[in-house]
Amino acid sequence: MKWVASFAGVGFLKPAPGTWGSLAALPVAYGIILLGGFWLLLALSVVVFVIGLKATESLTKTGDHDPSWIVIDEVVGQWIALFPVAYGAGMMGVEVWRLWPGWVSGFVLFRLFDIWKPWLVGRADARGDAMGVMLDDVIAGVFAAVVSIVLAGLAHGFLM
Repeated sequence: MKWVASFAGVGFLKPAPGTWGSLAALPVAYGIILLGGFWLLLALSVVVFVIGLKATESLTKTGDHDPSWIVIDEVVGQWIALFPVAYGAGMMGVEVWRLWPGWVSGFVLFRLFDIWKPWLVGRADARGDAMGVMLDDVIAGVFAAVVSIVLAGLAHGFLM
């Protein structure tokens, strides 16, 4: 279970294990997108969420409800932040790396929302249980995805 929750041990890297977990999620997401595009990334995000929830529940029964080495939640949140990149690349029929600004904004915005914990992110985190551990990153990922879409619209002149 520790292997799953720490994303193959990445969560034990110091400092800032959450950032390391988010960074490690990027090349894995890239591979997933190359293999099956947006829909595979979406499906695996759901699967990893469920597996991560079970692992987090098991590992936090006693003691700290959100140890810093549990980063499987960051992986799911980071993948969600990349949904616009995966979907956009598939929709436009371009190589996913060509949407590199979306990769950068998805990463930076996800980390920002995950650390800052505004509004619903903070409310989910305040639950103090395994679902809260997972949900705050899911919501941070959704926020990052939405802001990335807005930024892409501004950059491409759609929202001007």
